[in-house]
Amino acid sequence: MPQVNGRYVPNVKAPRTPANEEDPIARAKDFRPVDKGFTKEMALAEANRCLDCKKPLCVQGCPVNINIPAFIEAIRAEEFGRGLDIIHEASMLPAICGRVCPQENQCEGRCIMGKRSEPVAIGQLERFLGDQPELASEPKMAPKNGKKVAVIGAGPSGIACAGELARNGFDVTIFEAFFTGGGVLAYGIPEFRLPKAVVKREIDGLEKLGVKFEYNSVVGRITDAEELFGEYGFDAMYIATGAGLPKMLNIPGENLPNVFFANEYLTRVNLMKANRFPEYDTPTKRAKNVVVFGGGNVAMDSVRTALRLGAETVTLCYRRTEAEMPARRAEVEHAKAEGVKIHELASPLEFVAGDDGSVAFVKVQNMELGEPDASGRRRPVPIEGSVDLLPCDLGISAIGTNANPIAKLIGPEKVNKWGYIEADETTGQTSDPRIWAGGDIVTGAATVILAMGAGKAAAADMTAKLS
Repeated sequence: MPQVNGRYVPNVKAPRTPANEEDPIARAKDFRPVDKGFTKEMALAEANRCLDCKKPLCVQGCPVNINIPAFIEAIRAEEFGRGLDIIHEASMLPAICGRVCPQENQCEGRCIMGKRSEPVAIGQLERFLGDQPELASEPKMAPKNGKKVAVIGAGPSGIACAGELARNGFDVTIFEAFFTGGGVLAYGIPEFRLPKAVVKREIDGLEKLGVKFEYNSVVGRITDAEELFGEYGFDAMYIATGAGLPKMLNIPGENLPNVFFANEYLTRVNLMKANRFPEYDTPTKRAKNVVVFGGGNVAMDSVRTALRLGAETVTLCYRRTEAEMPARRAEVEHAKAEGVKIHELASPLEFVAGDDGSVAFVKVQNMELGEPDASGRRRPVPIEGSVDLLPCDLGISAIGTNANPIAKLIGPEKVNKWGYIEADETTGQTSDPRIWAGGDIVTGAATVILAMGAGKAAAADMTAKLS
């Protein structure tokens, strides 16, 4: 590492290390990972840009408060195992979070180096360590305390909570509705952004901690909270069922064949391997002209998946401007580089059927920005008489999700008028002292790391109250 008189000196003039990405045109033809990750040399060069701040704001920007300067210092010293151990003190999923977290709005968004030039590539450095799990030390395990906890949902919040509880000495069982763990990490995020082997590796790590998984188990249907507390002897429960109910566009033609919700479309491909039909049983529409409505990461995943399934044109329609899209900027730029067309200031009016009864076109209302709304963003308003008719033999709605309705059937915890569970903002405890909840089923759709932070906080509170 660069030193003067034995003291570390950051390389403040070095530019940010570019991402190690596949060629856009080539990668858009298959599901290979877009970002190959940093090499050792790239990681060392980027770690040397860190200012090693006395008051690291990057840690404050991380929802689980990873000691970022400490793990970067370990990289500089080429002590990669130690760096990974430092991350594991706060997060068990560095290989995942390094790939999918919106670092530009969190740790990197608070990086002091970013005020001088460009922030340190904290996410890439976290992923670099996370992709070397064999270097980690064995986790410290507390003695078994005889308490049993049921975790409902094997998504990011559930698995974060389960991992913390297992290390704290609890007997933990995760009940998962799907046939595999990971939640949105498995069914929602495409292979080219998050390889499923990485997700499986993290799930396998939980099993090594002693966490048990009950797959194909829809709590709220096959059983409920009272049965789990009574007949099965659980002492507490953490509900992390997510917010997977799609929002409707509420326009004519939404029920036509080949109009999908993004959840269904991505699940067919990511989890059911529809991209490899007929090798796998699940088919999906191979379209020529795809139109996706939305501006978040799910919309980006949808348009980029459609490209890889052979679409000739893929258009993303968003009712505001590209600059206001909530998706990560990297995802927007990746989509554009791969050939996705951005049709900003456009709102859906109607899906139109062709001669075969399936969708053939979609009418969109062109918009302009008016006065700011409650969020402070300028409200999109229709331009009278300005309507476009876009070719569309596959339409996808990716405008957001609502609370998973199964949450209402699980136990006596309170839900609000939108179906989200009411829970303490700090601890996750609900109106029932035996039940905690967190992640998207409490907050609404948010990020992986925020859901993990909720799971970690709930585990800490359970440990304090049950031990």
